[in-house]
Amino acid sequence: MQEQKWAKSHKVPDFKVGDLVLVSTLNFNNIKGPRKLKASYVEPFVIVALHGSNAVQAEFSSELKINTPPFQNPTPLTVPPMEQSEDKKIKKVIKEWRLRGRNQREYLVRYRNPVHEDEWLAESEIPDSDKLLRQFGHERRPQACIYIYRCALNYFI
Repeated sequence: MQEQKWAKSHKVPDFKVGDLVLVSTLNFNNIKGPRKLKASYVEPFVIVALHGSNAVQAEFSSELKINTPPFQNPTPLTVPPMEQSEDKKIKKVIKEWRLRGRNQREYLVRYRNPVHEDEWLAESEIPDSDKLLRQFGHERRPQACIYIYRCALNYFI
């Protein structure tokens, strides 16, 4: 029922060359007066050409000129891949984060090369994790590490 009502009121317009269309004044900067009193759409214009299924080219009068191009050139979204190189070595572990509901921890690591951004990694993904995590724990709680070390020495002596 609702689908039928929606389909009835949302029909795809079927434009043809020579049809008249109203144009939104959103991109017209040369219409004077307060925005509240401006017309949302201006006079019907003749369609000159069709560009795809939802874009048309209209013939404007000389007093109305649009300041933006009708079709924006898409910017390339391809990002050059990061190369796995030797300079992507981990400098140190910065933060620790425990995943909720799991007994897993992730660590924010900083790389030696400033080109690479900080990244959250699991302990299994960190090379030399035992050394780096021990160093991280010592930086966070230096007194606790010394206490554990002393207790271990007393145990073995």
